[in-house]
Amino acid sequence: MDGETRVPIRQGSDIITARQQGRALAALLGFSSTDQTLIATAISELARNILLYAQSGEIILRSVQNGKKGITIIARDDGPGIADITLALQSGYSTSNSLGLGLPGTKRIMDEFTIVSQVGKGTTITMKKWKP
Repeated sequence: MDGETRVPIRQGSDIITARQQGRALAALLGFSSTDQTLIATAISELARNILLYAQSGEIILRSVQNGKKGITIIARDDGPGIADITLALQSGYSTSNSLGLGLPGTKRIMDEFTIVSQVGKGTTITMKKWKP
């Protein structure tokens, strides 16, 4: 699987598609079934956030090789942005009456995690998982 796979996120079923595509790429790269599940879970969380906060966006999946194999997942939207990234990454913080575990949990299960967000312009989250 060369290049990248882009999954538009516009409705609930797109979350499932993004999960399936991410799991398939992780399997192709030789990730364990446990890591495949973690990767799919992280994709679900970010795709769900896109729908909840921005209504639409995309998940981009790429294989990456930097002396080791890995997967890069980019979640991008043109939504309202995140005013306080530090607060958004605190366990228990939520603006939608949820448990507030999505972003902090996603950050914990991935090896690399960055957020770039501008209020009124949108958010891009880039995360990587490296194959052990």
